Amino acid sequence: MIYFIEQTMNGMGYGLMLFLIAAGLTLVFGIMDTLNLAHGSMYMVGGYVAATVHTHSGSFLAAVLAGIVATLLFACLLEIVLFKKLYGKDHLTHVIATFGVILIADDAVRAIWGVAPLMAPTPAALAAPIELIDGLPYPSYRLVLLLAGLAVAAGLYVLVNHTRVGMLVRAGASNRRMAEFMGINVSRVFTWIFLLGAALAALAGALMGPIAAVEVGMGESIMIPAMVVIVIGGVGSIRGVFIASLMVGMVETYGKAYLPTALKAMLPAAVATDLGATLTSIAIYALMASVLVFKPAGLFPARG
Repeated sequence: MIYFIEQTMNGMGYGLMLFLIAAGLTLVFGIMDTLNLAHGSMYMVGGYVAATVHTHSGSFLAAVLAGIVATLLFACLLEIVLFKKLYGKDHLTHVIATFGVILIADDAVRAIWGVAPLMAPTPAALAAPIELIDGLPYPSYRLVLLLAGLAVAAGLYVLVNHTRVGMLVRAGASNRRMAEFMGINVSRVFTWIFLLGAALAALAGALMGPIAAVEVGMGESIMIPAMVVIVIGGVGSIRGVFIASLMVGMVETYGKAYLPTALKAMLPAAVATDLGATLTSIAIYALMASVLVFKPAGLFPARG
């Protein structure tokens, strides 16, 4: 039972980090109708800058802030140079243009930091575990990740559904021309949404640094589960992305924790480990397919 609780919390933590990435991506795609494959590159930039600042300064808070600021500058540059020209174009144009950004960003990271992965240190204040219940010491840092993800989820829900900014965003997404006739500067609203998505991706990259290697291509690898989350939850839906992120996080964590052990009863250890990882990956796509059979637009589509 202790092991099960620990894995459940790990799954929630991973799911909430997926939520930080997928939430920004679904806002940009669902509200601005812009498919940004380079969203993962913002996650990578945030991770690299935060890991570097943390290593040299020893301040985790400064590292996270530096990662977000650097990523926002990168996003501003992309917005001015590229994305303002992409708004209103077809999705194939978005894919080709943003895929080019991925290649440029990966090469720029190789030129600045080299090809070797970076390992950001765990903050000293969060190095010791916390005993949540008798016999369950849980890493302090992972607990902070979980709480940070929940706080961001609550903040996004309030922003989108219960503020004037959220009202303007929904108006621009529903009928851009009518919103502009009513005096709303929709282009400015869309720019703020794009920057918010970049900041969330940077926050996820900065927070994941101490528990995962910061390396070239990390943005592309995280984009696959993030897109799965968006498809399951429904494009443009913060509530849907939140629930889908937790579902995917649980499936992946439980699969990695229990499948290899179960398979070792029938297969050699090495084969069981490899097969367990493969079946876990398959399970995520099986979950997506199962949802789409009954809800083709996702669990909570933003429209319809």
